[in-house]
Amino acid sequence: MLAVLDQDKQPIAGEYQFAQVVRDGLVVDFLGAVDLLIEMKQRVEKRLGIKLTHAASGYPPGVPLVEVRAVANVVEAAGMQCTNLVDEPTAANAVLGLQNGAIVDVGGGTTGIAILKDGEVVYTADEPTGGTHFTLVIAGAQDIPFEVAEAMKVNPNEQTRLFPVIRPVMEKVANIVARHIEQSNVQVDNLTFVGGTSSYPGMANVIEEYTGIPTFVPERPVFVTPLGIAMNDKTPGG
Repeated sequence: MLAVLDQDKQPIAGEYQFAQVVRDGLVVDFLGAVDLLIEMKQRVEKRLGIKLTHAASGYPPGVPLVEVRAVANVVEAAGMQCTNLVDEPTAANAVLGLQNGAIVDVGGGTTGIAILKDGEVVYTADEPTGGTHFTLVIAGAQDIPFEVAEAMKVNPNEQTRLFPVIRPVMEKVANIVARHIEQSNVQVDNLTFVGGTSSYPGMANVIEEYTGIPTFVPERPVFVTPLGIAMNDKTPGG
């Protein structure tokens, strides 16, 4: 996903494309990631009539430093200076502006959590389980290829029928969140879920039922973290 902001940090363009170049927060296909980003960058540049020269990027909390650097290398190999790297839940809060509570970013392969107190991130964690796991469960239950299952997962006409199949994965996400809240020793009174998987109908209800904590999903949660990452671009005057 590529998000472009203007000088007032307002979104002006973007690109979104499903890919399997990153898994569980780690870059597993470096050349594929670079090629994909170059293509997206070129399309956005053509639409805007400008060159994109710098960008921030994000990573799930807890990823080893060497893997975080791999994310920056992808950005730079695509022809942009990587000006900053920020963990994804913290980036999401650049958009949400929460003072207290927890932000949970359900990505493709991992669930990341950032707990905030008085506007400061006081605890972060990340564990495998995300949208890819939803798709794998659907593929196994329906005995269909992964790509077909992915299309079914995002098809509104199929989501109600598939809900009982993937509810256990939602409960696993809830268990991850509840466990880390307990480990943090911080009182959490609300949860805000971001990431594309969070928009699955019934997801917030399952999380709230399991954790007992009021759970919210903003409009178009898939775009929250990328916009927050772009807002963390540290280029002077950018």
